Amino acid sequence: MNSTRKPHAVCFPLPAQGHINPMLKLAKLLHFSGFHITFVHTEFNYNRLLESKNSSSSSQNFADDFRFETVADGLRPSNQRGILDLPDLCVAMPVHCKQSFKQLITKLNSSSPDIIPPVSCIVSDGVMSFTLKVAQEFGIPEILFFTPSACGMLGYLQYQELRERGYFPLKDESCLSNGYLDTELDWIPAMKGIQLKDLPSFIQSTNPEDIMFNYNLESVQNALKTGSLILNTFEDLEQAVLDAIRVKFPTLYTIGPLSMLQKQLCGQKLDSIDSSLWKQDMGCIEWLDKKKARSVVYVNYGSLVILTPDQLREFAWGLANSKYSFLWVIRPNLVNGGTEVISHDFLEEIKNRGLLIDWCPQERILGHPSVGGFLTHCGWNSTLESICEGVPMICWPFFGEQPTNCLYICNKWGIGMVIDNNVKRNEVEGLVRELMEGSRGKKMKEKVVEWKEKAERATKPGGTSYSYFNLLVKHLKDNLIPRNLSSFHIHQ
Repeated sequence: MNSTRKPHAVCFPLPAQGHINPMLKLAKLLHFSGFHITFVHTEFNYNRLLESKNSSSSSQNFADDFRFETVADGLRPSNQRGILDLPDLCVAMPVHCKQSFKQLITKLNSSSPDIIPPVSCIVSDGVMSFTLKVAQEFGIPEILFFTPSACGMLGYLQYQELRERGYFPLKDESCLSNGYLDTELDWIPAMKGIQLKDLPSFIQSTNPEDIMFNYNLESVQNALKTGSLILNTFEDLEQAVLDAIRVKFPTLYTIGPLSMLQKQLCGQKLDSIDSSLWKQDMGCIEWLDKKKARSVVYVNYGSLVILTPDQLREFAWGLANSKYSFLWVIRPNLVNGGTEVISHDFLEEIKNRGLLIDWCPQERILGHPSVGGFLTHCGWNSTLESICEGVPMICWPFFGEQPTNCLYICNKWGIGMVIDNNVKRNEVEGLVRELMEGSRGKKMKEKVVEWKEKAERATKPGGTSYSYFNLLVKHLKDNLIPRNLSSFHIHQ
């Protein structure tokens, strides 16, 4: 490679908001470190991105050396790509997305090298492992970035063993409600005593051909062939789990929290590059400005979770009855099976102390002085952002590795309390009060500030995440990520 030519990293996240956000942070960090960046969206998401910005522009390239490109995901335009559509996406992508991605790499490498340098490495989402086959065909080194927590990753790494030991598939539907999921497992390294219900939720199926279970199993099996992995976490937070993962992935780069590392290295550079798939309501900042310090509960279930109308009502009246101010994100597609579930009586009750919005800049909200607690689905981005801003949590995990995160948030790190899956307004009210004014809430606040300080140390010069990121950059620039994948059998 011409020594004067920039290394060129192609960054390809799973096309979901919770995967796009951390990959974009990593892409910005690599750009800051001298890489030409091609960031890959699906055509569907790119169109959503333009709509959220009220832009009709066919180009959202922010610099000559930081470009967005698109691939086809294989689903019909009418498919909304929500949580219920994930199985369809997982079936379509390894075929259609793979072919489209291959065409993109061909196009990039056929461009004028003075404008777009040849692709020197691929940084792909860990659950997009079909890209490994494309990297192999082009002889391009690739490394996988798994966006979940390390504890979630270790949970997914047990899927093969869970199947072999007969825990998957469940024998029948009664296993979901008869206490079977409380079964303790004593054989998982660094997780002794964890219960089945705390592992990534795709094991909770009676179907041996369950698409989500098998897709995630295949992803980790493919990843194991590479021996290399990037995780958005830091050593102090998940040390025992990371030690267990390193047995399977000798080359492990823990470079989180990425939001903190990005601020440390890049400052506000490239802040204009945003990938929110919803239009963000910035008026909520002004609303928060008028509230007292640590007086507001922030409520957001992330980009995929769906609620029943009954669940939404119970959350609504629990929040209202707590008498605390709250900022509540209610996405347009949050409720399954009903639209008008926010009643006039509720809106009257919360007048002047409750704000309902479609979407918002979450990191800015969590960092606002008026926010004192976070009611969350325990997605990993939300969890890390809460730690980074020193905000304790009320946890309502929904799917995937969120139950695993919840276990660690509440039982290991001491920074959250869990709401029962069968949510009731009295419980919500009680937990909000405890979070905001109780002795347990005070202890959680102290603990999360301790974790925040440890995260800051990890991302400063000399810290573990800072050092691992520099090592990752060196390896990507030197093409030390294994090139010869021909000995691997990459599942199709």
